[in-house]
Amino acid sequence: MAREPNAPIRVNELMIYNCPSSRESAIAIDRHDILAHAREAFDIEGGLIYLVGHSLGPATHNALDALNQSAKYDWRRGLVRSWNSAGWFTLAKTTGAQLARLVGARQQEVMIADSVSANIFKLASAALSASLSASSTLIIEEDEFPTDQYITEALSTLQGADFRRVEAGGGVAAMKETGGILIRSLVNYRNGERRDMAAEEKLARKAGGLIIWDLSHATGVIEVALNKAGAKLATGCTYKYLNGGPGAPSFLYVEKDLIEKLESPMPGWMGHSSPFTFDPEYTPAGDITRFANGTPPILSLAALSGALEAFEALDISLVAAKARVLGDLVTTRARDIGLTVGSPLQGKDRGGHVSFSHPHAHEIVRALAARNILADFRAPDTIRFGLSPLFLRFTDVWDAMDALADILETESWDKEEYRERAAVT
Repeated sequence: MAREPNAPIRVNELMIYNCPSSRESAIAIDRHDILAHAREAFDIEGGLIYLVGHSLGPATHNALDALNQSAKYDWRRGLVRSWNSAGWFTLAKTTGAQLARLVGARQQEVMIADSVSANIFKLASAALSASLSASSTLIIEEDEFPTDQYITEALSTLQGADFRRVEAGGGVAAMKETGGILIRSLVNYRNGERRDMAAEEKLARKAGGLIIWDLSHATGVIEVALNKAGAKLATGCTYKYLNGGPGAPSFLYVEKDLIEKLESPMPGWMGHSSPFTFDPEYTPAGDITRFANGTPPILSLAALSGALEAFEALDISLVAAKARVLGDLVTTRARDIGLTVGSPLQGKDRGGHVSFSHPHAHEIVRALAARNILADFRAPDTIRFGLSPLFLRFTDVWDAMDALADILETESWDKEEYRERAAVT
């Protein structure tokens, strides 16, 4: 039986969260929130309601401290010695080990490297070369994030592989038909729809197919269980719910038994088994570092490593539970004020963000910003609320929905200044 949207979330048979029906009940839930202390980790401007954690998470105190340490002391004072004394040389690997728990992987299966675009290219190319699927067909759905589509199509041209762009929701069926490689987001970037990783991995194995998971909109806000689901390959970004900072590097995951069977199509010196022997011939490292390329971005890695400390003492099941109920609050109130909700109404089927549409979505997001409420606009008509459970309170979300209702009722969005579009929206 499906759970009602406003029913309590239970973890280990204990009632943790219930969707508030008034501002007073939101205050009461915040007062007893088991995750309330997590907000203290963040350096957030007073009075700001930040609803874009799925695009760029806010800074944590530890991230800023780590960045300051790495820049002002390790770089400024330690200089080149810091590659050894400050652990810079292994930082991509040790930070990957920090992150591994959040995606349900072993520490030796995750490392920080490059961007999601580069990692999709590397993993898909390596999978093609190793014949990990029954065919060389590359498959992607038409509503996947654009960069995933661009990389997949370009790789098919370079590798001479078949390329199939299929309708939204048709990727698994196409993989079952061809036994090919499907590039698949666990949570859809636009509508927040969540896929069933375990079920789809089971289908992939039966069909001789392979799924490369994009975890960008999932990591740090829902439970991800790569090992338990039998997933083989995955990547994701770290600047969203992980709060790694603008342009923070990506991570990649390779199941332990596959690591030495795959070769990166971009063999860089940092992926060499012995980079400082400067051999002219490439010999890949025997562990996950074989997927490294060039010199890692140390300052960004330092900030990310500091940011991940916010998750160290947290049960990710509690984080996911709170995210579901924050989403329930948004979907319920959005429907009450007449908005068309594009995200699944059931929390179990949704990631950490809720999308709804309006013909003047851009202007509405600008009007919210004028009230110190930052949300997300996606062309042509989508408003997204990212609901990070670590720093958002139920009262914050309630107040944001009150402001949204007032903007719609008074049409205060209808101003010329709100129609102007910046380069980044």
